[in-house]
Amino acid sequence: MSTGHHLRVGIFVFDDAEELDVVGPYEVLSYWARTSDLRPEVVTFSVDGFGVRCAKGLRLVPDLSAAELGPVHVLVYPGGSGTRPLLRDSEHLEWVRTMRASTPLMTSVCTGALVYAAAGLLSGRPATTYWSAFDELATLDPSILADTEARFVDDGDVVTSAGVSAGIDMALHLVARLESVEAAKAVRRGIQYDPEPPV
Repeated sequence: MSTGHHLRVGIFVFDDAEELDVVGPYEVLSYWARTSDLRPEVVTFSVDGFGVRCAKGLRLVPDLSAAELGPVHVLVYPGGSGTRPLLRDSEHLEWVRTMRASTPLMTSVCTGALVYAAAGLLSGRPATTYWSAFDELATLDPSILADTEARFVDDGDVVTSAGVSAGIDMALHLVARLESVEAAKAVRRGIQYDPEPPV
């Protein structure tokens, strides 16, 4: 990484990204950034640097454009219906492959995995995605070893996670992996993430 040991996390945002896919990991990783001696930097970016409208109408203004991003240690690629035009965009898939070549840890939430699949990043590897998108995943790349049970799948330099709220679990796993289990537990306590759904 050309910026020395400084940990940078880039969260990609785009029109019709699923809100919690973006904000869940952002909450976890930003809380970690504020409390960790590693002082990671968490930034959001869109292709052109302009604001995006997420799937349910939440508008986000990112920090940077893709061109301004610079090197990151971790890329977080959310899901949502906005992934469908992106996975058919050859220029965008080329950008994903370029990021892959320079980014130690490529991560996805929900249907973000479909874009990674379309770019060829998941060939022959274990991966997960949103529960209703496994057929799409198999169509894009039949060689992917789909894990329909896991909340997230860590395959070294690529980490995929299941739908929406699973991105929170994946982000906590990233904190544990990049710093320590203790640090991840402290973040989990800090954001009071202790799910016991009432239904």
